[in-house]
Amino acid sequence: MRHAPRPAIAAVLLTFCGVAHAAKIADVRIDGLDDAMTANVRAALSLEDAKGKQVSDARLDYLLRVAEDETREALEPFGYYSPEIAISESGAGAALADDAPVSVTINVRAGDPVRVRSAKVAIEGGGDDDRYLKEELDAFSPKVGDVFEHTRYEQSKAFITRRLAERGYFDADFAARRVEVTRAEKAADIDLRWSSGDRYEMGEITFEQTPEPVIRDALLREFVYWDEGDYYHQGRLDRLRKSLSGLDYFSRIDIEPQPENAVDGRVPVKVHLTPAKRSIYSAGLSYGTDSGAGVSLGLERRYLNSRGHKALAQLDYAQKRKTLTLQHRIPAFAWRDGWYTTSLQAYDEQTEYIDTRRYEAVFSRNGQYNRNLNLVASVHALQERWAYAIDDRLRPVTLYRQATYFYPSIVAEYINADDRIQPRDGYGATATLRGGLDGAGSDANFAQLHVRGSWFKGLGARSRLIVRGEVGATFTDELVEIPPTLRFYAGGDRSVRGYEYREIGPRISAVPGRDDFALGAKNVITAGVEYEQYLNDSWGFAAFVDGGSAFDGQIDRWRKGVGLGLRWKSPVGPLRVDIGRGLDDPDSSFTLHVNLGADL
Repeated sequence: MRHAPRPAIAAVLLTFCGVAHAAKIADVRIDGLDDAMTANVRAALSLEDAKGKQVSDARLDYLLRVAEDETREALEPFGYYSPEIAISESGAGAALADDAPVSVTINVRAGDPVRVRSAKVAIEGGGDDDRYLKEELDAFSPKVGDVFEHTRYEQSKAFITRRLAERGYFDADFAARRVEVTRAEKAADIDLRWSSGDRYEMGEITFEQTPEPVIRDALLREFVYWDEGDYYHQGRLDRLRKSLSGLDYFSRIDIEPQPENAVDGRVPVKVHLTPAKRSIYSAGLSYGTDSGAGVSLGLERRYLNSRGHKALAQLDYAQKRKTLTLQHRIPAFAWRDGWYTTSLQAYDEQTEYIDTRRYEAVFSRNGQYNRNLNLVASVHALQERWAYAIDDRLRPVTLYRQATYFYPSIVAEYINADDRIQPRDGYGATATLRGGLDGAGSDANFAQLHVRGSWFKGLGARSRLIVRGEVGATFTDELVEIPPTLRFYAGGDRSVRGYEYREIGPRISAVPGRDDFALGAKNVITAGVEYEQYLNDSWGFAAFVDGGSAFDGQIDRWRKGVGLGLRWKSPVGPLRVDIGRGLDDPDSSFTLHVNLGADL
């Protein structure tokens, strides 16, 4: 046998095998699509997974071939089934070196989208005459004539499926679930039908508290506002969860409907409750320009006994302002979720704004009238001593007055907003009406109305407009007998920024040349407009204009303030730091206002 020479074999191998090269995909560019479609295409591309890596020529050819199909499939959820796609590469060319960078460009012309030509969307069975489910069917999208977007279709389908379960149709299933897309006609025909079965009813509800019960079941059952045998609805259980959460008795609440254990169509419900820690101790330090340095100590008992009573003791002790509060609360759930509350408070304040000492007892009953409106009716017994100052030409003399008042009040709080912590759209208002009669426990006749309101409007993804206002009026012929607690003041972070707390309004001097004491006024009007702009999800800034006055007769001087603020969405609510300046005095100094907590 004759053998070929070795040099000839080597030449043949080089001719047929060539030299293997590697390239690195440096960039993938997608042109012709909006941001959402571009993101979906990019997520579908195998080229993206290989970006920045070395790939062989064969692997690169494969990635370029499948890129067209991947792009086409990624556009279908948006309703585009016949796009024109052109793929080009640059950078590899005749380069012989390994690790040659390659840039890929995918140019897409989406064309006309597929639209819904016909849509048969229905519920058959017991749910066909449920008016709420009919409303959901009417809202189903995409509708005839709309672009057939997969996301909208799937969301609507899932929503109705969920609503069937929420309304007690636990046996519901699809009778038909089909979408036919005709690419040539750019048309989609939807056939989507549910067989609902019969609607289940509310069954027996049982409460289980572990590791040991702390609240009587009879008290918890006050929140079960439906009867066994009523139609099942998840919203009833959601309301029960909210009510139990508001009690603050439990650290964990699990409500478990058990349709698999239904008897005669009635669904039993198990409520698993884990009691919260019984006692809460609190301590803190504080400092205020008007009150001085201080310390606060508190003890709250979430539940005193199995009847659900609560208790609170709170001491706030500062250099110039001291408050001791004792409170006892009794559940009042039989009508309008609420509480009977008895409060005792001793208060002493000696600052440049006021010199007063008061003792007050309040008995109140609050009730949640509906989802938006909360009402509080109360009776107050108030004894207060406060100081007036006169100048006897030799030295200032401080004279004290004292008054006793016994009067009822009612407070209505209405909130309709998308979020109570930091609303973007909505409003809230609080109205207080109170009054007392001379000879019926009060030292003077008086009636008083005070209304506060806030309106919020989102202007963009990270901006909003806030408008606030306040109006208060006192009707009495004996203002001198009305204690400071029952008078109105203006100035401060929730009033007119650019002025100190209670700075606006009638004042009296204890020392010549100084306005030491804020007397308070019969009436008050304040208003403010604020614009907030967030730079990211946490930090932002604000600009504001405030105005207002506290006065006895006619408005003698309307004070105005402007300023800028810093905003931070903290874990416990928005933090607002504002710097304001009054516009009524050229020598006005800047004021700092710090506020933490919910807007409503």
